[in-house]
Amino acid sequence: MRIAIAGQTYYPASNGQSTFTVNLAEGLARGGHQVLALVPSERGGAYELIRNQVEIQALSSVALSFLHPETYLTLSPMLAVRGALERFRPEIVHIQDPYPISRAAAQAARQRRIHLVGTNHLIPENVIPYIPAGQALQPALAWALWQWVLGLYNGLEVATTPSKTAADIIHRRGLRVPVFPISCGVNLRRFHPGAAADREAMRARYGLNPGQRLFLFVGRVDREKRVDVLLRALALLHRADLQVAITGRGAEWEAMRRLAAVLGLEGNARFTGYVPDEDLPGLMDSADVFVMPSEAELLSIATLEAMASGLPILAARAKALPELVSEGVNGFLFRAGDALDASRHMAILADHPERLPQMGAASLERAQLHSLDDSLRNYEKIYERVLGEPVPEALAPARWLRLAPGRKRMRGVGARPGHG
Repeated sequence: MRIAIAGQTYYPASNGQSTFTVNLAEGLARGGHQVLALVPSERGGAYELIRNQVEIQALSSVALSFLHPETYLTLSPMLAVRGALERFRPEIVHIQDPYPISRAAAQAARQRRIHLVGTNHLIPENVIPYIPAGQALQPALAWALWQWVLGLYNGLEVATTPSKTAADIIHRRGLRVPVFPISCGVNLRRFHPGAAADREAMRARYGLNPGQRLFLFVGRVDREKRVDVLLRALALLHRADLQVAITGRGAEWEAMRRLAAVLGLEGNARFTGYVPDEDLPGLMDSADVFVMPSEAELLSIATLEAMASGLPILAARAKALPELVSEGVNGFLFRAGDALDASRHMAILADHPERLPQMGAASLERAQLHSLDDSLRNYEKIYERVLGEPVPEALAPARWLRLAPGRKRMRGVGARPGHG
């Protein structure tokens, strides 16, 4: 198959959507498909290259670093996108978000009668914290953002989401096309118990104390990730035998470092910064517990990677995280935003080290259900099913509040939310 993937973020960005899009594109290419990625340029100017068998066309963009350090926006992508699709001639266009490149790719696909599918990674909680006065206007902004998403996604033939929770959310908001939850997947060959040849050496490399129990967070240090809850929970415990490692960078990096200092956590909170991909499996393997305090996860690839590494999970009871964690089986869930409840569960995990191996084994077992190989096969099934049907003559255009007529059921791939 010839597949064009369009989205707002790609390598070298380190967010979840970027990780998924790269894994999808490169996995499909390894499987023998021809893949084109249409993305904004992180360099400003346009460029083309081939990386791991994927043809990348990066469109000229402007940096929106005042909103977020990894945000780049292509203002007028239509001409470049049309040219790319005309040259590449894809059978499938797969969009990843409602931003300009995806919108241009969807419009160009409709004009050329190319099959069109999309994955939604966006909820308003990901965007509103970065809009000036966004919190004060949250209800109106959330409504407007959902209409913006639905105006595009109701013109697809098929939509996918990373989890059943995400499918339920967009379905309730008004998505009228078939929607199938397909996990982002985790590379079980990279992330597994024993990935760190020497746990103490890996900790030493990142300034982590080998004698303290290590609670590890990996992800963007941004507002919706709620790293502040994790730091406040640690401060409430007043324990010298525990440490928290914050791995990653983001808009809240400096603010969280200042908060740790104010809370007196110099000996307990470590900020490792960005960790290269080749070190991440070993760092996961050197931890005792993985923590995800975020309130806006539609799945959480980092949590899946920790589960595949055999770690117990402590996560907020929010969005899709309860799909990954069963209370007392492979970890615990705490009330979202509640540092006291988080600290209580951290103490339980720290005081009962004999339970950690069993919980880690349960995490590992669950991670097998999210194999990246299985996710790639499911996407191939989606593409094959769509290619087996005629391109609809009249898909809804990507306009404000314009919705497509009734739903179409697809058999044999995934399941609707609430139907298995």
